[in-house]
Amino acid sequence: MKQRYLPALVLLCSLTMLAACGKKENTSATAAASTEYVVGADGAYAPFASENEQKELVGFDIEIMKAVADKAGIKVRIVNTPFDGLFNALAQGDRDILISTITINDQRKQSMDFSEPYFVAKQLIVLPQSSKVTRFEDLKALKIGVQSGTTADEAAQNLVGKNSPSIKRFESMPLSFQELEGGGVDAVVGDNGVVTNFVKNNPTKNFRIINDPAFPKEYYGIAVKKGNQELLAKINHGLEQIKADGTEDKIYKKYFADEKL
Repeated sequence: MKQRYLPALVLLCSLTMLAACGKKENTSATAAASTEYVVGADGAYAPFASENEQKELVGFDIEIMKAVADKAGIKVRIVNTPFDGLFNALAQGDRDILISTITINDQRKQSMDFSEPYFVAKQLIVLPQSSKVTRFEDLKALKIGVQSGTTADEAAQNLVGKNSPSIKRFESMPLSFQELEGGGVDAVVGDNGVVTNFVKNNPTKNFRIINDPAFPKEYYGIAVKKGNQELLAKINHGLEQIKADGTEDKIYKKYFADEKL
């Protein structure tokens, strides 16, 4: 009797094991599909990212990231993260992705990987209407306001020296503009999208903008931890899709209608 039913028992056990294995694989696939990537973005950088009345992040970068994630088939949660803490947050694993007007350059490539560019930018100078400054070089003898750790900070360092007291660094661009209005700095240098948005929406402050050809073009990228090629490939796929179907152009025109892509 035992020998007669042994094959059936073996078959039953095999089927049970296969079912268990199949269940494990499905669970693993479900877990992978439900992975939520935490995205860091500086919420004091309108029109790229700012908080609305509900304390939700809105802006160009936010819409681009959500569109990319949708096309890439990934889930993201975007968290307001001050710019000067962004890179450490990525390195320590507190953030999986960064999108915050981050200029792609060789120095940053050493510690993180970048997507294909999603925005072309350059630096602009903001001044009081009464200022006699006509170019970046004229700021050598003046106090320059910049957001700490940005490309503007690097440009100011190249002009007057890394440790020059002429450079005043701020946690956010709104703070640097506030200092300019109060006379604490003679000029502010910052990314074109942020600068033009601020001056346009604050006409009573009597600021003017200088577009110095000496500033090179810059390219913003979405950053991931160094070596995370799997996630980077998904992001690049999403970027490719939103460029191909016109989504990126639509978002761009919403925020930068007066500027060329």
